[in-house]
Amino acid sequence: MGVSGCGKSTVGVRLAQLLGWEFHDGDDFHPPANKIKQGAGIPLDDHDRRPWLGAIRAFMEEAHSQGRHLVIPCSALRERYRDWLGRGLPWVQFVHLQGDKELIRERLKARTGHFMSPTLLDNQYATLEAPLDALTVDVGPPPESIASEIILRLRLRPLAVPKASRPSRS
Repeated sequence: MGVSGCGKSTVGVRLAQLLGWEFHDGDDFHPPANKIKQGAGIPLDDHDRRPWLGAIRAFMEEAHSQGRHLVIPCSALRERYRDWLGRGLPWVQFVHLQGDKELIRERLKARTGHFMSPTLLDNQYATLEAPLDALTVDVGPPPESIASEIILRLRLRPLAVPKASRPSRS
């Protein structure tokens, strides 16, 4: 979790790769109207966010019931959003990617092909309620280092490779 441009998706992809978990970007759960609004530089309100976060929560619950492990980057800037996503459930863990606003602003300026307007960064920082119950990690180091730090600090273990997918030795 964290503000736009902090590296949630980049770190999330690497984390999922290292763990052998599924990666699903939280942005993919947004309805088109939310993307249009954010692309126009208009912040989402709770009315916009509730169905989006509800869709993520439902997906997480289904995956959990099937024994699947997920990494889902999502801004989750307010306490109530993290509550809606399942804070307190033993199988849900939040990692707050935190960094210098100017570093993130530069990353946003360099980013191409994303619907979120960089003009919303100040609004995101104003909205952010830093979590007290999440692992907080600095976004300055390379994504590989950040993902490794998350694994180490949360004591996560990669999934074993199923025997059926191992190459045979004939």
